[in-house]
Amino acid sequence: MAGLTLSEKIFSRASKKEVKAGEFVMADIDRAMVHDITGPLAVKGFREIAGEDAHVWDPSRIVVLFDHQVPADSLAAAENHIMLRRFAALQGILNYDVFEGVCHQVMPEKGHVLPGDLVVGSDSHTCAYGSLGAFSTGIGSTDMASVFATGTLWFMVPETLRLRAEGRLSRLVTSKDVILRMIGDIGADGATYQACEFAGPAVSRMSVPERMTMTNMAIEMGGKAGLVDPDETTLGYIRERVPDFDGEKVLHGDEDASFAERVWEVSDLPPQVAVPHHVDHVVPAGDLAGTKIDQVFLGSCTNGRFEDLALAAEVMGDEPVARGVRMVVIPASRTEYMKVLRAGLVEKFMEAGAIVESPCCGPCMGGSFGLLGDGEASLSTSNRNFQGRQGSPKARVYLCSPATAAAGAITGEITDPREI
Repeated sequence: MAGLTLSEKIFSRASKKEVKAGEFVMADIDRAMVHDITGPLAVKGFREIAGEDAHVWDPSRIVVLFDHQVPADSLAAAENHIMLRRFAALQGILNYDVFEGVCHQVMPEKGHVLPGDLVVGSDSHTCAYGSLGAFSTGIGSTDMASVFATGTLWFMVPETLRLRAEGRLSRLVTSKDVILRMIGDIGADGATYQACEFAGPAVSRMSVPERMTMTNMAIEMGGKAGLVDPDETTLGYIRERVPDFDGEKVLHGDEDASFAERVWEVSDLPPQVAVPHHVDHVVPAGDLAGTKIDQVFLGSCTNGRFEDLALAAEVMGDEPVARGVRMVVIPASRTEYMKVLRAGLVEKFMEAGAIVESPCCGPCMGGSFGLLGDGEASLSTSNRNFQGRQGSPKARVYLCSPATAAAGAITGEITDPREI
């Protein structure tokens, strides 16, 4: 009998029987996450399903985070925050934070995700946690209400698409460039409901933060989840954050398992940019040289970690932000912010003419601040460039790596960072 993929093994553990891709299972959830946009809908649904006085299945396995509209930017947002805080207190949910940062950074960072876990979040980029060898996926608020009530959810076990990155990345070419190229080649719906498993020598050399960028954007090719088979890099990251981690649930896919595979040679890959308004319209940054920009957004759950901001600062050097360009820098979490602060990068960005904001989603979903006006163009390290995503439907959003964003910030136009 053929072996099992990493995803099949996780679902076999969670459903207490051996399962294969294509089977339907009722699986036990290890961790469930909601944030300030999706959380209120999940709470309302839970009360409709279970009753006003019902208790959630396990408060220790639920995480409530505030990141999309933080600090509250409207009365409606403030009311949502109040409701979620009260719900957490009533239910005894201790894992909740108002100012900790973007949910997809905080979940791995605070040890809420372990290898082998089955994790759900009411946000599509929950797939980011697969960088730790977990199966994590986004679900709707109605499904989350059911999880709150029962701790289980039904799934169809997905087929696995292994995406191998061969070779070694050259200077100023990053994992963001790799995932953009993969999405460009596969298409926005080319991996629909598949478990996108990233592998190969280039991935093995990546840090966990770099892998998080890859798995975060699996959804942009239609994937159900993004995963990296756990290795020593993974376990080292976990041990730093979970002192009593025993590795009991660590799982690995079998080489004789059944999966599809695609391969990229990335040694000569140039920096990539996704052109408005489609994540899969991807071209080399050099092809867009001279394209004027009005704003640079450096941050988000995709590229808001210390390593990303440090790379951007390196590319910018002592150069100021170009005249007429706004640069918004947002570390992904309080922890990452403190790293950036202690390294002197907040001062460096501010002196260059940028503004450094507190940890949150910021302009990413166009729901808070830093919005674009009619006809403006943004160079953004986030994960989506849909029409109207960051403000006006007449604005344009180009997606790129932190290095490319930094190059654009000091030139005022899209620039291959290797030319700086």
